[in-house]
Amino acid sequence: MFQNNFKNRVLFIFAVVVILFALIIFRIFYIQVISYDKLNELANELWSRNLPITADRGKIVDRNGKILADNVTTTSLVVVPNQIVDKEKVAKDISEILNVSYDDMLAHLNKKTSIERIHPEGRRLSYEIADKINNLNYDGVYLLKESKRYYPYDTLLSHVLGYVGIDNQGLSGIEAYYDEYLTGADGSIKYFSDGKGKRLDRSSVYEASVAGMTLALTIDLDIQLAVERELDNVMMKYNPEQALIVVADPKTGEILGMASRPNFDSNNYTKYDLETINRNLPIFNTYEPGSTFKVITLASSIEEKVVNLFEDHYYDGGSIRVDGARIKCWKAGGHGAQSFLQVVQNSCNPGFVILGQRLGKERLMEYVKKFGFGEETGIDLYGEENGILFSVDRMGPVETATTAFGQGVSVTPMQQVMGVSAAINGGNLYTPYIVKSISSSETNQTIKVFEPTLKRRVISEETSSLVRYALESVVAQGTGRNAYINKYRVGGKTGTAQKVKDGAYMENNYILSFIGFMPANDPEVIVYVAIDNPKGVVQYGGTVAAPIAKNVLNSCIDILGIKESESELERVYELWDIKYYEVPDVTGMTLKEARNTLYPNFKIEYSGTGEKVIYQSPSTGEFVKSGGSVKVMLG
Repeated sequence: MFQNNFKNRVLFIFAVVVILFALIIFRIFYIQVISYDKLNELANELWSRNLPITADRGKIVDRNGKILADNVTTTSLVVVPNQIVDKEKVAKDISEILNVSYDDMLAHLNKKTSIERIHPEGRRLSYEIADKINNLNYDGVYLLKESKRYYPYDTLLSHVLGYVGIDNQGLSGIEAYYDEYLTGADGSIKYFSDGKGKRLDRSSVYEASVAGMTLALTIDLDIQLAVERELDNVMMKYNPEQALIVVADPKTGEILGMASRPNFDSNNYTKYDLETINRNLPIFNTYEPGSTFKVITLASSIEEKVVNLFEDHYYDGGSIRVDGARIKCWKAGGHGAQSFLQVVQNSCNPGFVILGQRLGKERLMEYVKKFGFGEETGIDLYGEENGILFSVDRMGPVETATTAFGQGVSVTPMQQVMGVSAAINGGNLYTPYIVKSISSSETNQTIKVFEPTLKRRVISEETSSLVRYALESVVAQGTGRNAYINKYRVGGKTGTAQKVKDGAYMENNYILSFIGFMPANDPEVIVYVAIDNPKGVVQYGGTVAAPIAKNVLNSCIDILGIKESESELERVYELWDIKYYEVPDVTGMTLKEARNTLYPNFKIEYSGTGEKVIYQSPSTGEFVKSGGSVKVMLG
């Protein structure tokens, strides 16, 4: 009996041991085979440490591939506290190199973290400082590559491009709007350490960073440079409170150039106040547009057939009475009898009041909204304003009258550019846009292409053609003569808008503007210029803003390859206008013949003793103001 019990116990114990061994073997198999990948990953997470390598931000280029925003490589300082043996000595040496507080540096080194970034003192170090730290050769002290945004043209296009923060995140402009595309994928150097932070004898793993995508803008750098140059000249000559210029393709909505003053250096944005760096005036500023808004009233009136520009006439006595209010023309005594084409040429307020009355407030405001006013244009930038319009049910005769000539409503410059573009491009309202395409920075493969976006048709092609003709006559024969360019067809409209403060109009304080386009028969480019309260000049849009727009349009002729027109409206000169004449060819003529040919428009200066002219300056085809000199050489 005892022997049987003993035997049973032995067998039981043996079975238990076998089962235990089987369980252990199964557990080992489970760990080594079935759960190996998961446990190995968890172990690596405990041992591994990542030293970050920031990715380059995607480049921003103009429509021709010229770089507008790039990156430069800098160095940043990180430490692994557990790998530093003598923290006091390391803190002392590094604090002296960085010129920062010893206590602050020691606090960084005593952090209970696996990796500590020395921020902000150790960010974007110069090569000289980085070399000094590297030469210390301390364990646990690492210098890592860091990418820093760089704008090669400093202040150029600053409000459009925007700027980035210290961590390379987009904070305004294109940088913010397209941040998800421009932001790359950071890389790292992965090393292994034990629980105390001591480095293990295992090879480091390098994971390369991936740069963000490249953005190609609709901006043309050469046009942008011309815009910036003109604005710089405006600020020096007139010292205005603000100024802006927008250049666009009226047939697509592509923005070719855009800038405002004051501006800022995107590389050093922290040196400027928030109002300066965050207000992109062409989309942010709202103000009464003045007479440039008459283009909308004109187009609406022609479309609704309430006026015939050539057959309908209006007598301007200098003012018009509307519901007890007296609305004056800018010209004392008025313009007298005139056709409605001349009303447009003369920018006659009472004449446009008549057009507003013929349309009526419902139709007038319907077209104002159709042309895009009262709503955001939809441009791919943050910070756009809507503007302010009268509510139709609260409009009386006076509000209808003032709206017709651009007073009492508030609009943005971009709304004006797109609204007038619709009036002259055949009647199509487009969404303006800045980015033309997005491509991979690694392969240059195009990821996305942005096409023109048509919002709606506003007027007919026939109406648009009449609007173009009327605005061409404004430049050739009306208030926009200072934008006239010989041998090119230019259309446009001046604006002189009195500013409002605390609900009242300010004295002798205007926003002067001009919106012009060319060629007038088939527009390729539109330019809007607005100058806020220029000093030391008679404040009229035609005298201040129109010449600036002319300079920009002249630059566009060469940049865009705009060809000379076979015919254009002849310019009408006033007594005070400076006339320009085309220089004739006098080479091969005798001195007497040359003098007779150049007289009376030019003076002649000559040198040499020959009988005939062998050289002249300026050459044939150039324009010289009346009374200017033409130099000839005899031989």
